[in-house]
Amino acid sequence: MNNKKTLFAILLSAVLGSPLHTWAQDIDEPADSTANERTIANVPQQSVIDEVIWVVGDEAIYKSDVEAVRMQSEVEGVKWNGDPDCAIPEQIAVQKLFLHQAALDSIEVSESDVVSGVDDQINRWVQIAGSQEKLEEYRKQSITEMRLSLHDEFKNNELVRQMKQKLVKNVSVTPADVRNYFKDMPEDSIPFVPTEVEVQIITQQPRFAPEEIARIKDELREYTERVNKEEITFATLARLYSEDPGTARQGGEFGYVGRGDLDPAFAAVAFNLTDPKKISKVVESEFGFHIIQLIDRRGDRIKVRHILRKPQISRENMEETMLRMDSVANDLRDGKFTFEEGALYISDDKDTRNNRGIMSSVDSETGTLSSKIRMRDLPSEVARVVDTLAVGNISAPFTMINSKGKVVCAIVKLKNRIEAHKATITEDFQVLKDVVLNKRREETIHNWVVDKIKHTYVRMDERYKNCNFEYEGWVKQ
Repeated sequence: MNNKKTLFAILLSAVLGSPLHTWAQDIDEPADSTANERTIANVPQQSVIDEVIWVVGDEAIYKSDVEAVRMQSEVEGVKWNGDPDCAIPEQIAVQKLFLHQAALDSIEVSESDVVSGVDDQINRWVQIAGSQEKLEEYRKQSITEMRLSLHDEFKNNELVRQMKQKLVKNVSVTPADVRNYFKDMPEDSIPFVPTEVEVQIITQQPRFAPEEIARIKDELREYTERVNKEEITFATLARLYSEDPGTARQGGEFGYVGRGDLDPAFAAVAFNLTDPKKISKVVESEFGFHIIQLIDRRGDRIKVRHILRKPQISRENMEETMLRMDSVANDLRDGKFTFEEGALYISDDKDTRNNRGIMSSVDSETGTLSSKIRMRDLPSEVARVVDTLAVGNISAPFTMINSKGKVVCAIVKLKNRIEAHKATITEDFQVLKDVVLNKRREETIHNWVVDKIKHTYVRMDERYKNCNFEYEGWVKQ
């Protein structure tokens, strides 16, 4: 291959976005793989627009894939163990192994789960940034672009997560395993348990003024009338006026969802829609008031768009609710009724009302509920109040944003505080068991990856063969 052909291949790669290696083979004839690799190795790295750096099975890993992960890591402050030039392509390769096995095992992720997960991620980002506009400015992407870029990433990560869960579902440990694991462990290696608290909560949402509810309903009926008169499309109105940050930029559109994915009141109306040209009546859900338009139906799943409007709470109603909660707090302190009774009969919080008001967290690894919560895992408004309370004390009323995005008034009681300490078998058996269980799971997954590598075709660029990889066997002898 002469210099002119090499330059031509580079230009074609830049214009058409195809990997240089592929074009180099197509241009040179006859195609000799050894000659090609020797020629490509002579191309200065700064001249390469993109290239295949690894092949795992029948999947290629491109230089651009690695750079994209590197840039994202820098934005999010992710630190890599070892050299990122080695660790990043290895991570991508391992993910491809899991994704390949997930496909063989017919593991699937529903589109509604993907849409919901992406929306949750974007909403978390919006809360951190302070507004959609600030988030878009920071990431230099529109919300729609973020949603599109996150779609495949979230789906693949969920497939990998489910595949790992399947691999370790039968891994278990006994109390004897836990005792033996920690029996001779040096003191400085014993896990440190951060401060944990047990908190009870009562919340009440301020009532909306009747005239405010009437105003919101009138607005939604006006939107329906404008669409029916063909003055404007439903999607345009959703972009302009909907207060659902997860769907407004998409014209109010959900992906395909099942009945169980939706608020019950919303689902009852949405699943009764049959004509895409008709708009639903005004629907009240725990998120606010909606109008809904059917887009499509596939079996027991539907695709709809909606407009959400939320009534505004007046200062008078907020003050009235704060006074009412202050009175509740005083009655609790005077012993007129217990916090458990107050949670059951007064609280609006569905998640804690039937659990004596006790807040709980879900262990991401085991999926189990626990009433012991690390301070950092509490809602920020609750954590600030709890930090000032003595055990058994009841707070003054304060406002917070609940899991549905609504402003509520709350009071909390600090039921228990376990100060940070070295874990012990008697007091922290579950913590120590989780350490041993996670260790066994990590070993199981590591061994599976090593075995999978043995039976998978792997080829990599020469410059990666001296890397210190986490998993052995990548470099074939």
